Amino acid sequence: MSILKIIGLSFGSLLILFLLTKLMGNREMSQLTMFDYIVSITIGSIAAEMSTSLENNFMEPVVAMLIYGFTTFFISYITCKNLHIRRFFTGKTKILLDNGKLYRENFKSSKLDLNEFLMECRINGYFNLSDIQTAILEPNGKISFLPKSLKRPSTPEDLNLNPKQENITINVILDGILLKENLEKTGNNLNWLEKNLKKQGIADIKNVFLATCDNQNNLSVYVKLDKQNKHDFFE
Repeated sequence: MSILKIIGLSFGSLLILFLLTKLMGNREMSQLTMFDYIVSITIGSIAAEMSTSLENNFMEPVVAMLIYGFTTFFISYITCKNLHIRRFFTGKTKILLDNGKLYRENFKSSKLDLNEFLMECRINGYFNLSDIQTAILEPNGKISFLPKSLKRPSTPEDLNLNPKQENITINVILDGILLKENLEKTGNNLNWLEKNLKKQGIADIKNVFLATCDNQNNLSVYVKLDKQNKHDFFE
């Protein structure tokens, strides 16, 4: 019976975690504030304890998880409404480098040493600080870089070019399944799709792993391959 109880509690904790995650919102780890990160770890620990609470009342960890989840949701709500509260919970941006000057006090208050900063510069392609106009530490811990005008990549506007605006590429077949609504959004029908598949030597939609259509009405098809590519290109 204890095994069945653990199985039931484990599925229950997973369900509660899923619902709380949907409530708190979907964000990447890099987008989490320090408060969100700590709360997430705490909720996960409580869920793990709940799944093995054979002797204790399993409702206690459930209540604790709900309190953490709804508190996080409430804080997220009020931070969207009030700028001062938002800055209190999420923090502020800090200028680390600007116009050739490094701001040592901002490094100290951010607990960021110079070696870490230089490493982030290299990771982002800046091996010479003189190529950077401004470096800003964001509230999520990432560093944003503004390169100097002569060091930034050229754009079509710099070259007096006027390229056509590209739109998103739409999936029309996914793992052998036809996405009818997506196909209609491209302005095409099943006859058009089958005709273009036959041009590429494909007779059955089930043999297609992925097919996409761009704004130029070009169909890109990737067939299913049963063989594995075991070669490591980076060995």
